[in-house]
Amino acid sequence: MNDRSPPDGVDKFAIFRRLESQVRSYSRSFPVVFSTARGAQLFARDGTAYLDFLMGCSSLNYGHNPPELKAALAEYIASDGITHGLDLYNEAKESFLREFHETILKPRQLDYVVQFPGPTGANAVEAALKLARKITGRPNIIAFTNGFHGVSLGALSCTGSRHHRAAAGQLLGGVSRLPYDGYLGSGVDTADYLDRLLSDPSSGIDAPAAVIVETVQGEGGLNVAGTAWLRKLAAIAHGHGALLIVDDIQAGVGRTDAFFSFEAAGLHPDIVTMAKSISGYGLPMALVLIDRKLDRWEPGEHNGTFRGNCHAFITARAALEHFWRTDSFAASVREKGNLLKNRLDQIVQKYDASRASVKGRGMMRGIDLKSGEVAGQVISTAFQKGLIVETAGPHDEVVKCLPPLVIGEDQLSQGLDILEDAVDCVIGNPASTAALRGGS
Repeated sequence: MNDRSPPDGVDKFAIFRRLESQVRSYSRSFPVVFSTARGAQLFARDGTAYLDFLMGCSSLNYGHNPPELKAALAEYIASDGITHGLDLYNEAKESFLREFHETILKPRQLDYVVQFPGPTGANAVEAALKLARKITGRPNIIAFTNGFHGVSLGALSCTGSRHHRAAAGQLLGGVSRLPYDGYLGSGVDTADYLDRLLSDPSSGIDAPAAVIVETVQGEGGLNVAGTAWLRKLAAIAHGHGALLIVDDIQAGVGRTDAFFSFEAAGLHPDIVTMAKSISGYGLPMALVLIDRKLDRWEPGEHNGTFRGNCHAFITARAALEHFWRTDSFAASVREKGNLLKNRLDQIVQKYDASRASVKGRGMMRGIDLKSGEVAGQVISTAFQKGLIVETAGPHDEVVKCLPPLVIGEDQLSQGLDILEDAVDCVIGNPASTAALRGGS
């Protein structure tokens, strides 16, 4: 690979620092200029290879440049296929909708219609909230502690992060925030608490249009909702005349074993929001799945210029066709999810539970290091050793692993070896410490 970097002594990041907004974030943690990517690896301009356990924050579940999807896209572009279609009927959308229905919805007995909002997760959440309010005539939404649903104003109202909320520059209303499963400890069923509030006319909580929930909170720190809690939550929402919205933007498309993260709980949400890996190739695309009986939109009532990204339709269809027509891919993801869990368990077993513990589900797991400073040092050390991995949680205290679902076990083990070494370097390997004490 040719090294196209500036000459020695020249600031390699000068153009970014001079012309790009200070809002950039990931580049601060991983300060190199990347040039190419393949599978589970990113390559810097100087040719240095990095294992990628960030994967576009779960936007690249099938890895970088998956060959089957790249071939489908290249063929479509070469044939002068439509690039931008608004919401016109076109063959790219037709092929995606047919594949999505036959491969995903029909086998799961989910009778959803598909709305294409603007192409981001926040766009999908905004549309879902607007529709729920339109259907019920109620303004209030129930959201949960540590939830993350986007940073546009409506989605931000449902997001818990003080850091992101503070950037709004205005009051964020229309949402009542309740404790997520486990937030108040194992002795408190927060679903029962919600039911009590909604049943009490003097609780001060207005009847909601919808309850929006992530089955696994990605940005919130890999908090996992229990199956019983999710089922109870759905029953409570419907019992009080509210819709259940599942935000499956980060936890869906196989990240938590099945295609949808709510499948294990047997839920049929009224509305599901999807984005990130739904295109399969990192191309902008989002979906709102709406129970057919609830499709109350008037024509053009909610739109977006880039709701018709035909390139994304092509790669999304190819991903469904290649990976999801049989159960073999999901089975392999479950196996790798167990491997990831077992390795993370081995890492934290060397330390007291007050210093490190494992969180998450499926291929969406990580280590809670109880300190944002410590977790930050771990991801910095891991990056120096060739691994890209991010932090999550209210204090950025959780090192969150999002390896591609297609990663080979050898590369997965290699990345976890680097992570283990980084953790040991930062918080100290007890075995090594004991050996040193014995030798003295």
